[in-house]
Amino acid sequence: MAHVRSSTGVIRESPGYRVFRVANAIALLLVCAVTLYPFVNLVAKSFSSEGHIAAGEVNLVPRGFNLDTFRVVLADDLFWTNYANTFLYTVVGTVIAMAITSTYAYALSKPHLKGRAFFVGIAVFTMFFGGGLIPNYILIASYLGWRNSIWAVVVPGALSVFNLLVMKAFFENFPTELEEAAAIDGLSTYGVFFRIVLPLSKAVLATMTLFYAVGLWNSWFSAFLYMDDKSLFPVTVYLRNLIAAATGSQDIAEGGEAVQVAANIQAVTMLLTVLPIICLYPFIQRYFVSGVMLGSVKG
Repeated sequence: MAHVRSSTGVIRESPGYRVFRVANAIALLLVCAVTLYPFVNLVAKSFSSEGHIAAGEVNLVPRGFNLDTFRVVLADDLFWTNYANTFLYTVVGTVIAMAITSTYAYALSKPHLKGRAFFVGIAVFTMFFGGGLIPNYILIASYLGWRNSIWAVVVPGALSVFNLLVMKAFFENFPTELEEAAAIDGLSTYGVFFRIVLPLSKAVLATMTLFYAVGLWNSWFSAFLYMDDKSLFPVTVYLRNLIAAATGSQDIAEGGEAVQVAANIQAVTMLLTVLPIICLYPFIQRYFVSGVMLGSVKG
């Protein structure tokens, strides 16, 4: 038993449970250390000099502190243009994705929906089968005319079936008494959804928003495939091109600065890419676990 009652009537932890807590704390600390080490190493490399990086001397602390690569990247106006594009694509794409996912999941959560099994089957089918790269390219670039357009980035991936099924399970566990009471008070289906259901679903909504936002922020292949105008690229494509230039022709700088940029360009670019998500995560983290669990356990 985790707790035993002493002769004084005070409940105290058993020796076995105390050992378990200590072992559990040690295990979790080790997991945290293993998880954090790559990121700390990444930060150290981004501020280190070329010689120390090439010699493999950079571990957790920067060696030969320098900011050459940061100056090269941040001084480029195209970098800031592409960064703004990434914010735009992430915000617009997340709004569209959440609108589609939440409404679709709410409809599928109703047992009385006609053709419910058919619509669920359509969604699940897309998890296992796709048209392929060439048909998708022809559809988006030619038939829809979305080449060099924001819609080529935000629309094709607007619905994640995994997120849909998690949200559907969450809505199925939603108290029907609240919806019935709202309907008796005169609210329409849309009124119940927007004024009752969504305000009480903050946990799962925040979790799905985080999933979509991170996916869109890190996405680069769609823009790389469907866009030719550099001013429309997201920052991920800009950084990909910067890495290729630094490790190839080294056209982004001259002399010794080019060598330094090529040495730690990957660390700098990855750090600049993940920094906004790291700043956003603490504000949503408290909803993360409860949102996934509420949407994945039915009972």
